[in-house]
Amino acid sequence: MKQKFNILTSTCVPLPLENVDTDQIIPARFLKATTREEKFFGDNLFRDWRYNPDGSPNKDFVLNDPTYGGQILVAGKNFGSGSSREHAAWAIAGYGFRVVVSSFFADIHKNNELNNFVLPVVVSEAFLAELFDSIYKNPRTEVEVNLPEQTITNKATGHSERFEINAYKKHCLMNGLDDIDYLVSNLDKVEKFEMARR
Repeated sequence: MKQKFNILTSTCVPLPLENVDTDQIIPARFLKATTREEKFFGDNLFRDWRYNPDGSPNKDFVLNDPTYGGQILVAGKNFGSGSSREHAAWAIAGYGFRVVVSSFFADIHKNNELNNFVLPVVVSEAFLAELFDSIYKNPRTEVEVNLPEQTITNKATGHSERFEINAYKKHCLMNGLDDIDYLVSNLDKVEKFEMARR
């Protein structure tokens, strides 16, 4: 069972790049790992942007800028395109992000995030642009993500938008359940169903 998601209020890390694909999120050379070691993948999130070829941190990349931090990644349009590797979601979760905000997600990556207890929040392009503007004006800007109400609020402006989420995935996030946990929690219903069929 994972940490339950209810209402999250956090500062944000801005990544105003469009068409960020899964190979940029976690390069293919890290896919040899077959177990989800969160620290390993989190340490290598955006590896080729985050570090120079000699392994030293790229001071110009946002994850290396102490100005920004928090549990919310605000990304440009079409986040998570490319291959379907689940390792990309592992890396995002392993780094400590609980929410990714964008105006569009690749479908498979969006589902991979949900399966790994990261909430992908789709907002309008206007709201996304306002978020970036607020964060750059004041890096301490907070954003509230309210999963029960399905709203996201820019606390710098007070503006909110409603986002959509599959009802099953919402239930799982709010109760800290993965697919197996969900089945186990409904074992009595499964057994009753099976008994009725005998």
